[in-house]
Amino acid sequence: MIVVVFSGSRYADWRIADKKRVLHGFRTPGINSYIQDERYITQLLNKSNHLINNAEKIRKIFFFGAGVSSPERQQKIEQTFAQFFKNAKVKAGHDMEASAKSTFGDEKGIVGIIGSGSNAAYYNGKKVLPNNYGMGYILADEGSTNWLGRQLLKDFLTETMPNSIREKLLHKYNIDRRLILERVYYNPNPNLFLTSFADFIYEHRDEPYFTQHVKRGLEIYIKTYLIPLSEHYPDSQFNFTGSVANNYADWLRELGAEHGLHIGSIIKEPVQNLIKYYINKN
Repeated sequence: MIVVVFSGSRYADWRIADKKRVLHGFRTPGINSYIQDERYITQLLNKSNHLINNAEKIRKIFFFGAGVSSPERQQKIEQTFAQFFKNAKVKAGHDMEASAKSTFGDEKGIVGIIGSGSNAAYYNGKKVLPNNYGMGYILADEGSTNWLGRQLLKDFLTETMPNSIREKLLHKYNIDRRLILERVYYNPNPNLFLTSFADFIYEHRDEPYFTQHVKRGLEIYIKTYLIPLSEHYPDSQFNFTGSVANNYADWLRELGAEHGLHIGSIIKEPVQNLIKYYINKN
């Protein structure tokens, strides 16, 4: 029995398979080794009946998540999971690797993530080559739901958004300056608060303010990540995963074409392709 997990900050998608057949697919809150400690992760695992009932049968676990880029973070996940899944060999990797395998398989190209966070890298068909990107929700994540939420709240606080948008935001969310600053600067997991406005933005995407808002984020993402990568690896195809890439795929393709970028597949959640990839490998 094998398990594949793909985790962002908001949620983690799980697939359990045995004898080349998917048995269970479910979602839990996200697991981020930068933000959460071993105790929190263990408590999360203990809340899933699928995991409790199958823990002893599972032999291999492939975990991919935001923030699992360093050996220390990988080890943290692997050791915590190994204590819960006593008979399993655990391999933890970065979400870029998952996105690459789910969209390119064993082919080479440039893979991008635009979801709760954002990143991009070159994949040589076997591994993702390291770069200086992926600085997290405070220093980077351009174009992501975190970035979109951050800019939205900034416009709200500085009163630079249209009044009609401000009224809709206040009607939907009970927010004010005190609450926003408290949630961002003093409460745990501020990134979850920032990304919580993603559905609201998508719901109103056709309003000029939000259209401009999202396209500006995508344009910054393209200039920050994709154009430098295209210069290092010319003629590469770009594949994407993530909710923003998927939800605004037409805008992403349109802006990419303006910069001469060849955008291939765009999928929202890599886990379905990942489990197929590892079923075929095991």
